[in-house]
This record gives sequence, structure tokens and C-alpha cells, in this order.
Amino acid sequence: MNTSHPESILDTTELNKRLSEGNAAVQVYRDCLKKAHQTIKQRFIDGQQAAELVHLRAELIDQVLNLTWRDYFPANDLDIALIAVGGYGRAELHPGSDIDILILLRNDDHAHYREALEMFIMFLWDIGLEVGQSVRSIRECIDAARDDITIATNLMEARPLIGPQDLFEIMRQQTGPDKLWTSREFFEAKRQEQISRHNKYDDSGYNLEPNIKEGPGGLRDMQMIGWVAKRHFNAETLYDLVKHNFLTEQEHLHLIEAQNFLWQVRFGLHILTKRHEDRLLFDYQRSLADMLGYHDESSHLAVEQFMKDYYRTIMDLSLLNEMLLQLFQEAILYTDEHGKPAAINKRFQISKGFIEATNENIFKRYPFALLEIFLLIEQHPAIKGVRASTIRLIRNHRHLIDDTFRNDLRNRSLFMEIMRQPAGITHELRRMNRYGILANYIPAFGKIVGLMQYDLFHIYTVDEHILMVVRNLRRMTLDIHAHELPFCSKLIKKIPKPELLYLAGLFHDIAKGRGGDHSELGAADTIDFCRHHGLNNYDTNIVAWLVKHHLVMSSTAQRKDISDPEVIAEFASIVGNSNRLNYLYLLTLADMRGTNHTICNSWKASLLQQLYNATRRAFRRGLENPLAQTEQCENNQQQARELLSGQRVPDEAIDKLWNSLSQEYFIRHSVDEIVWHTEAIIANAGHEFPLILAQQHSQGGGTEIFIHMPIAGHLFAASTSIFEQLGLNVADARIITSSKDYAFDTYVLLEENGEAISSSQRIEAIINRLRNELAQSDFTKKHATRRTARQLKHFNTHTRVNFNHDDHNHRTVMEIITADRPGLLSKIGLALMECDVHLQNAKITTIGERVEDVFFISHNNQQPIKDEALLNKLRISIVTLLDS
Repeated sequence: MNTSHPESILDTTELNKRLSEGNAAVQVYRDCLKKAHQTIKQRFIDGQQAAELVHLRAELIDQVLNLTWRDYFPANDLDIALIAVGGYGRAELHPGSDIDILILLRNDDHAHYREALEMFIMFLWDIGLEVGQSVRSIRECIDAARDDITIATNLMEARPLIGPQDLFEIMRQQTGPDKLWTSREFFEAKRQEQISRHNKYDDSGYNLEPNIKEGPGGLRDMQMIGWVAKRHFNAETLYDLVKHNFLTEQEHLHLIEAQNFLWQVRFGLHILTKRHEDRLLFDYQRSLADMLGYHDESSHLAVEQFMKDYYRTIMDLSLLNEMLLQLFQEAILYTDEHGKPAAINKRFQISKGFIEATNENIFKRYPFALLEIFLLIEQHPAIKGVRASTIRLIRNHRHLIDDTFRNDLRNRSLFMEIMRQPAGITHELRRMNRYGILANYIPAFGKIVGLMQYDLFHIYTVDEHILMVVRNLRRMTLDIHAHELPFCSKLIKKIPKPELLYLAGLFHDIAKGRGGDHSELGAADTIDFCRHHGLNNYDTNIVAWLVKHHLVMSSTAQRKDISDPEVIAEFASIVGNSNRLNYLYLLTLADMRGTNHTICNSWKASLLQQLYNATRRAFRRGLENPLAQTEQCENNQQQARELLSGQRVPDEAIDKLWNSLSQEYFIRHSVDEIVWHTEAIIANAGHEFPLILAQQHSQGGGTEIFIHMPIAGHLFAASTSIFEQLGLNVADARIITSSKDYAFDTYVLLEENGEAISSSQRIEAIINRLRNELAQSDFTKKHATRRTARQLKHFNTHTRVNFNHDDHNHRTVMEIITADRPGLLSKIGLALMECDVHLQNAKITTIGERVEDVFFISHNNQQPIKDEALLNKLRISIVTLLDS
């Protein structure tokens, strides 16, 4: 790479003038550097490319180091040299890049230079240069490089700044591949380093806040190519790989375009953050999109357009990285292997463990081979991957996938065979996505490649999420992963045609970003695809139904009262039969787990399980004969009484307690909960209130806290305030008041990480805190101690409060959509208290940056609130408390 630059932005005339006038050197250099850096920043803002400015900044630092070095070391000293290493060695410095230098000594005599070096380094820091320095002799460089591949890599990129050239050349020769880290050793170490680095980022660069340097497809992958090329081929530029026939001219152009785009992003990011920052955080994405010239459009925000370009860039870079490393692998690791390729068929063969086309005209002569190759990899698990030359052929021929190709019966059959294989589906769909085949074969999929949704709920791009869902479904079929979701692993084995489930996963979000209901639009796409691929009407309808209703199970479980038999009956009528229920349950869980790992906690999984079990019971009973609330109440009472009698709890005491409770209590609590409450309350007779109980939820996933005491208007606000003070999240709340004005309140609590409370000491502390504070007659609202999460600050979700009436259950349903924040529930509790509104139940749902909570409320006489003035007062109170 040519790092020379004819212009200088360091005003040496001004610098020397001020120094000659006796001004303090530190201040003079600081001022000149500040001015130069401001010039670089302004040039970037004005449109000059980062590809030029990174070299300009490196030249600026070169000048400063040359000038300051002379003040501490004599020019004729032949035993010391100043060397730029790492990114600075490549003459590539972004505004916040590390300035890595090596002070190279001919001998091991550090003491001779110690004082001058300390003063030199201190001066650099004083003038605002954050340098990373090492002081080593040639011998020490050799030892360090031998022990650490990172040091060897840094030295390989070294560039002399000041000092004797022979000293630099000796170091380079002694640490080169002839002396240590042969090409084979170096490649294997760097390849393993990349694998480990990718694993750190879940092997995906398509997440919500990617790392533009270290993540898959990032700048480090680009550097990886350069390092291997330099070590093995002594290549000075990426273009040298064209000369060595490892890259085509077009591929080299794509690499440079990708690098330049990522440099633009990184340069702008450093300017925005005023520091070394490689994480593309939510905090900066909008500002960066604006800085890079993106504008909001009717269908997509500027930030979504910018991030789509980013994700598509790293996808291209990932593919080129894969192809080049595979070529390097052949040239470096397998160069001595001369085994004869093993034929698979007349189109493909296996060479050195990699599948390859038998000649360069295969895809031109047999376009269907563009799909066949992925099926063959599934059928031959010993294949290590696709040979680089064949990857190139696939890239160059994917344009052949057009309407004629899609209408060809062979191709339709091949795609369905890919989806029906017992192994390798996820790997090959991901490979097809990387190679651009999936987007070409399913044009609707091509529209969502790299598409992000600017929220905190979806942490992956739409295409990555879709493939993650298919991956989650596939994992359920594998015995090695059966421990993760044991019930799902058993259930999926009962699915007659798992490929229908995979197709539903592939299409469930395919219509995102088009406007309109993506479930409806996706279902229409699904019908067309399935019919086109020969599925019968029954199978087509199952897949389309799953796509259309893929959200109904999660929304029912999280937003409705699933203890209500009517809710179960309504959901069961939508699903229709047990076969659909099985498919939908598996798809829903896979979807939740593939959206955001923090969203699908054990509590939400338990809600899905409860809904699944209740719906199965409804099907066994018959949809024409739904369970009535009175019947469920009587069943629960009967079973609970039998258990309590076995524990010798007197019937008289049971009757006295139960006669004060409404039917609602016995419907909304399980038999085990009724027994637990009854036994404890009777045993507590004559003792002080409040009675606080705790246990792990019977269905798993959360910790239940039960509060029994005389009712108080502030009870919900006070309880939730305490939970928030203790760093706990409320997942569910059931608020029951007896006819004798006693509270039977149950909360399901989760730790901040979404899991149940596991520490007995922690549970004891919660009980004591509740017991002490709820015993007080007054209530003083305490501010939540948790700070608002960094990411939440970038969303402005105005509070909306909606009401509708559930006359059958004698209550009003209040839905609150607002921004997530600490202290939310206790503020809502205050509003309910101020308006004298009774809370029956609460369903708490956090969706990324916002909450969509549902509260079942009533007058104190247990009737729906039909008074519009009161509802409006409540709405105003909530909005005022939350948005002020």
C-alpha cells in the first residue's frame, strides 16, 4: 500500500515559530495537534474519504514523532530505532486508533536509555498522544514473537520511523517465517484465532450492536487476509493477490469497496465518540447514519438503510474471507497432498475434503447444480466445505437463478430435498444465504437480507433471525441437544412432516419491512411457494396457517389471562386441532429463542407450556363442550380439599376461609397454590400481618411471592416499589380481595437476568423487606435505584392507555404501551390508588425498549368501570406520572 502523502496538515512553521519564542513545548504541540485533528475531522464531514484520511493521520503522527524524537535521542545513535507497529505500522490511523510503537534496541542495555525513554513517552502523553509502547532488543523481539502470535503479527507489519535501517532489517529477518512461525504454523494459528474471535460474537456479525472491527465480516477479517498474504506470499498489498491468481480484479474491487465502507463507518464512529470505539452501539447509529448522508424514507428510516448497507457489506466480506482462507488452506496446508479427487457424480467431486465442480462450465451447462451442491453437502457429512474455486463459480453464476430456473421441476424438487434432509439443513441454508443463492431463489427473502428493525426486541437482522429460528427447530430434533428443551425434543418426534415446520420458520417473517401485516403478507407468499413446490393442499394450508398465526400463541400466553377457561376456549378455536397446536408450540418457542436471548426467559417458556397443556385438555374435552368457569372452580376446590384433608386441616377452617373468596380466586390459582395459601393462612391465625410466603412457581420459571394482609389502597404501589428497589422484575401479578377485605396477592418475580430467584438468602431478604415495610400504615414512594438502560434512552415511546370491557368477568381491561424504565409498575400503582381503582390482575410484557402491559381493573364493587370520566382521569394520571 502506498502510504506516501504529499501534503502535510501539521503547521510546522507555526510550531517552530512558537517554540522559538519560548512557549512551552507541551502546549505548542498540543495546540498544533488539536488544530490538525480538527482539520481531519472537518475534511471527513465535508466529504473526504476515510481511505485517504487514515493515511493522512498516520503521516501527521509520523511528523510529530520525528520532531520530538530528536529532542531526546542523538541522530547518530546506531543502537536504537523507533518503529511503527500494528495498524500504525500499516499507516492506517483512525481518529481514535491505538498508536503502537516499538523502541528497538540493538542490545539488551535498557538502563542506558531508560531516562530518555521515560521522558519521551511522558512527553507524548502530555501532548495528547495515547501511545502503546514496547521497548525490546532484537533478542527480546525474537523471544516475544516466538511465544505470541499477536506480537509476531505486529512485528510483521512494522514500519521504520527513525533510526538505523539495518537494525530494523535484522529484526524483520530474525522474526520472519524462515526463523519462526512458518507459513503453515502462522496460518493455522491465525485461522484458529479467527474461529475463537467469531465464537465470541456467536459466530454472527448481524446482531443489534455489532463490533465493526472484531465481529465476523469486520475489519479484522480483512486484516486476516492481508496478514496471511504477507506472511506466505510476501504480499505488500491486497492487489498482489490478484497477481498470485488468488483474487480476480472484480473480487479485489469488492474487497476494497467493503474496506472503504467499513473505514467510513469506523472513522465516523471515532469522531462521534471522541475515542477508540468499535462497537456500533444504538447510541451512535442514528447520528452516524446522518453523518454518512442517509435520509429517512417513507418505508425505512435512515438508520435502517445505513445498517442494511452495513450488514450486506459484512456478508460480502465474510464470503470473500471464507473463499480466500480456503484458497490459502489449499496453498499452505494441502500443497503436498496429491490425492486423486473422489467423484460424487459427473458434476462434483471431493478434493482434499472439499467439494468442487468438476470443471468451470458446470453451472453454465447444468444450472440446477447451483442447488444440487448444497444437497450433496448435506448427504456427505464428511465434506469440510466448498472449494474456493467453486465458491467463485457459484458467485459468478448465481445470476442464472431467474424465473425459468425457479419454474424448473428439478430445481423445485432439489430445494424441497434440501429441506427434508435429516442433517445439515441449517448449515446449508446459512451457506446458501452467504453465497447469495437463497436470496436469488426466493426473491422475497432477498428483500429482507440485512434488514434490521430499529428496536431492542429484535437483536438480529431479519434474515439472520429467520435462519436462527430454523436452527432452533433443527436443534430440537437432535438428541445431543435434548437436555435444552426436553419436552420439545419429544414433541417434535411426533411431527409427521418436520419440513413443514422448517418452511414455516423460513417464511414466518419474510414479509417484514413491506408495510401492512407481515403475517398476512407472509402467508400469501407461503401459499404461492408451497403450491409451486408441489405440496398438497393440506400441507400448504398448515404452513400458511402457521405463518399467519405465528404470533398468536405468544401474545395469548403473555397478554391474556390464561387461567380463564374462555381465553383457552377462544385460543383452542383458533388453533383447531392438536396437530396444529404441536406445530405452533414448537414454532413459537423457536421464534422467541431466535429473537432475543434475553426475551425468552424461563417464565415466558412456562406460560407457553401452561397454554399448551390447557389447550390440549380443551381438545380432549371437545371444542363443542368448553369448560365453564363454575366447573373449573368446583374441580379445583374438590382437589384442594382432598389434599388439605390428607394434611388434617379442619374442614370448618377451610370453609370459613373459602367462603370469603370469590370464584375468581379458585379459577386463577392452581390446586397446589390453593393448598399452599390455605394451609399457611389457617396456621397463621392469631398472628401478626402481613403474612408473606415464597416458593418457586409450580410451573417453573419464576419465584412466587404471596402477600396476605388487610387491604390497603397503596398495597400494589408499595409492593412493586419494594421489588423495584431490590432489583426484581414483576412478570405476573394476581390481585384478589376477599369479602372480609383481605388481600390475597400473588406476584411472580424474576431477577434482572430473567431467571427465578435461586438464593434462599435473597428470598429471605425479600420476605423481611416486605414484612417490615408493608406493616407500616403510610406509603412513601421511593425512587427506583436502577438507572435507565443506556439503549432505552434512544427511544421516545409516548405512553398510550387503552380500555375495553370484559363484562363476562366483571372487569375492565386496561392496556398500557409505554417506554420501559425503572419504577414503572409502582407509578401505575400510584395512579390506581389516586383514582380509587381496584386491580385484579396484571400481565407484564416487555418488548425490547417498550412495555405492553395489561391490567384487569374494576370498581371496588368488582364491576367493570363504565364511567368515562373516571377512565379519562386514570388515563391522564398514568400519562402524567410516566411521561413527566
